[in-house]
Formats: sequence, C-alpha cells, structure tokens
Amino acid sequence: MNKFAVVAAMAAALISTTAIQAADVEVTHWWTSGGEAAAVAEFAKAFDATGNKWVDGAIAGSGDTARPIIISRILGGNPMGATQLNPGKDADDLVAAGLMVDLTDLAASEGWADFINPASQLASCTYDGRVYCVPVNLHSAQWIWINRHVYEDAGMPVPKDWFEFVATAPDLAAKGIIPLSVANGWPVQTLLADIEVAVAGVDNYVKVYQGRDVELAAGPEYTKVWEAIDAARKLVDPATLVPQWNDAVALVVQGKAGANVMGDWAQGEFAVADMKAGVDYDCLPGLGVTPVLDTGGDVFYFPKNSDPEVEKAQLVLASTLLQKDTQVAFNLRKGSLPIRQDVDLNAANDCMKKGIEILQSGANFPSNSQMMDRDSLNQIRDIYNNFFADQNVTVAEAQAQFADVIRNAPPL
Repeated sequence: MNKFAVVAAMAAALISTTAIQAADVEVTHWWTSGGEAAAVAEFAKAFDATGNKWVDGAIAGSGDTARPIIISRILGGNPMGATQLNPGKDADDLVAAGLMVDLTDLAASEGWADFINPASQLASCTYDGRVYCVPVNLHSAQWIWINRHVYEDAGMPVPKDWFEFVATAPDLAAKGIIPLSVANGWPVQTLLADIEVAVAGVDNYVKVYQGRDVELAAGPEYTKVWEAIDAARKLVDPATLVPQWNDAVALVVQGKAGANVMGDWAQGEFAVADMKAGVDYDCLPGLGVTPVLDTGGDVFYFPKNSDPEVEKAQLVLASTLLQKDTQVAFNLRKGSLPIRQDVDLNAANDCMKKGIEILQSGANFPSNSQMMDRDSLNQIRDIYNNFFADQNVTVAEAQAQFADVIRNAPPL
C-alpha cells in the first residue's frame, strides 16, 4: 500500500464517527452577519456530525480587524484549532515558521487538485510545493445589488449597469431614497475597486496590480478610472454612511436605498430576508458593465497543536469542509460559489448561476490579494478612503498617489 493510500485510509477512519476520539476544535473567523452566521452554522453542523465539536470563535468586525488577532494568537503560542483567512500572502510567514499543519498528504489522497476550481485557489494554499490550507469557496467583489421594488414603485426602469444606475441617482434622491448605500471602512475600497475594474477593464487592472505597470497607472486610461470614482463619491451624502457592510445591504433590502455595491456575500442578507433574485432584487456581476469576477474567497488554515486528538480532528475538519453536501449547504447560505464544480447545484438561485456561468466561461481574474502584498493594498485603501471622504483631493492628486504605490510595491 503506497503512502497516499495509507493517508486515505486514515482520513476515512478519522471521519467515521465510530473510529475517532472526539475533540473540541476552536475555529476562528469573522463571519458574523445574519447570512454569514447561517452559513457558518452549516460547517459546524457537518463537523459536529463526525463526533467532534466545532467551538465557534467568531471575531466581530471585518477581516482587517480579525487577521491581526488571529496571527497574534498563533505567534503567541495560543493557537486555535482552525482559522479562516483569505487566499494570498497573509499566512506565508506563519507557514515559513513551521506553525501550520501540512495538509499535502490529505490533499493528494482526496484528489483536491482534481476538483478544486479554479486551480489558482489551491495554488494560493501551496508554499514551497506543500499544501497548508483548504479553499472553501469562491467570493467575488464585483457586484451591484439593486432593489427592484424601489424602482418599480417609483415608476422608473430598473438599471442594467452601473452607468444607468448613476443616471437614476438624482431622481431617487428627489424621492427621498438613498441612491447608493455605503458603509465606512473597507466597503468604500470595495466600491471604488469595483468601479476601477469596470472602467479600466480586467486586462489593464491585472497589468497594473500584477504587472506593476506604472505608466498605465499614471496614464489616461486610469484618469478615466479616477474620474468615475470622483462621480461615485459625489453620489453619496456622508450623513448616510453606516457602520458595517451588512447595514448598507440592509438599507437596500428594506427599500431605503436603491443599490449597494458589495461582494457576492451580500446575497446571504437577501436570503435571510426571504427575497428572491430576479424578482425582488437584481445582482449584476461586473457592475453590469463587463460580467467578470475575481477569484478571491476564504480558506482555512490549521495551526499546529500539541494535543494529538486535536491534530486528528483537524484533518477531519479539513476533509469535511470539502465534502460535496457541505459545500452546497454552506455556499447556498453564504452567497458564494462552491470551490468544487462536481456538486448538485439545482438549488442555486439566479445570482449563483450567473457566477457559475462566468466562472465556467473563464471570465475571471485573480483577486488583488493574490497579486499584491497586504501593505501596498492597505496604502491603496487609504488613498481610496481619503479621496472618497475629502472632496478637495483632486483626481490628478489621487491618481499620482496611486501610481506611486504601484511603483514602490515589492515583487511577489
């Protein structure tokens, strides 16, 4: 029996509820909105069915809040059993320090490379040829969410893309409706980055972020991007900004706002409200301009643990997260796409089907965190936020600052 067959047999035994010694596994994540909580409960239910126990370690706030806490705990010798992170460079130092469980043998025995799609997601979990994390979904940020009833009740046609929406904004405002709901912090970056992709186009976006094309970032094509961002900031009354992304989505759900630009995780909030895609709301990938999606998502790492029973349970959890039924149940709640395409998607709604069609067409591209280091991305975020908040910052000034970040970003 070769070593992969041995590992497969071990994994099968671990998953069997009669063959394992149950262990409590603390799992940290930042899924705390209504839709997210419903989704993570599906993971917990599946893991608990193995005889182990999912101990929920939700961290309130965004990934920007949670990541430093998660990394500090691991470095400080107080590791959780498993933790959510995003694909990219965030965990490389922890892996290099030998603090993460190597999942290579399990990945090989279960054939992860055969069903994880796109392959870039598994590649993001691979360090020096070894697999250290489990991709669990595909998230994309390039969506505009529109409440159809707001437009229908106002006697206005429902916009089919970002530019049509911008044209309707004054009429919505005149009727006392917030045209575009926005939350403080990273949702501003999501809004402006989505406009960047739609206006610049995917090829130019990748050239700038992955290729470090400073001339393009400083040139006329990107001037159009910053002019579109300038138009967006003029749509938003600062008094209407809300604290959290799900608060902004809630304004659309409640009919108090016409639209929100947010990732596909917003779909979970519409689902909790029993709203139906294509009937109560529209979801337009690529802001309806160019139907493309990035291939970000969520992954789980497993910090090394001194308890052998927890170590066994970590492999069980890694395997459970990728089981077909678990993938369907979780992603239908989350609003994301399954990381594997060999699952039953008959229950998928219109938005998930749109996403799958785009993914299958190949109209997808890497997320910015897969193309650039976190420090540089944070600098771009700060430029976005400052430009959005301060009308005195000109297009030329913001574009020059952006180009400087691209110029100074370290190579991958």
